[in-house]
Amino acid sequence: MAGKALIEHGRFLEVLGIEVELLAEAARAAPVDTPVPACPGFTIGEVARHVGGVYRVARRWLTDGEAPREWPRNPAPGQSIEDYLRTGLAELLGELSGHDPREGAAGWWPQDQTYGFWMRRLAHETTVHRYDVQEAAGTPVTPIAEDLATDGVDEALAVWFGGRLPMLGLSGTTGRSVAVQVAGHQWIARAGPGETEARRCSAEEAAQADGLVSGSPMPVYLWLWGRQGHQSVTWDGDEDAIGQFWALLRLATR
Repeated sequence: MAGKALIEHGRFLEVLGIEVELLAEAARAAPVDTPVPACPGFTIGEVARHVGGVYRVARRWLTDGEAPREWPRNPAPGQSIEDYLRTGLAELLGELSGHDPREGAAGWWPQDQTYGFWMRRLAHETTVHRYDVQEAAGTPVTPIAEDLATDGVDEALAVWFGGRLPMLGLSGTTGRSVAVQVAGHQWIARAGPGETEARRCSAEEAAQADGLVSGSPMPVYLWLWGRQGHQSVTWDGDEDAIGQFWALLRLATR
């Protein structure tokens, strides 16, 4: 089933509560105008505000049944960024927790129109930006649990490479396949004229790919999101294939 997560959806709600606390704590540890290298042009305060806005946009998708016409980007007059972040999550969790993950819900990814899509998407959105803020603030980076990072690899490939790229009308210039391997799981990503896909696969199929990227779940997860350099993962096989894969991911996730 497209979009089926590798962990229970209740775990995503738990992660949301934990990660937003870590993000808020890191944001308090440095001036709000501290630049965030992983998000060029953004400061710590702007990343926290962005996440609070994403929570509100997601809630409107769920309650209105369609894409919001406006993005609620800013706190109310006199409202702190931290309060904007926290109240946005509280309202969102109130909506998410009242519904079965399998229940239908509007969303931007056609292959998974459920409440579960938003639980998963927002858990990873918060986790990645928490990492960004901790790095920018110079505070110790909290490790990302192996189960969450492994699911994040799946989400990055299925939703962003295999889903977002076709929505943008983008693909590779030459047909290439890249396998990704972490924690006993394998995926195959193909891109070329008329073809863009990413899906789970067998070890045997992964071994036939033009290139292979492997490593521990957290580094691979962060590498897919452009948060860690190439030295954090292992490359095998056709480097041009992996280079094209990397470049396409940057277009999909920007």
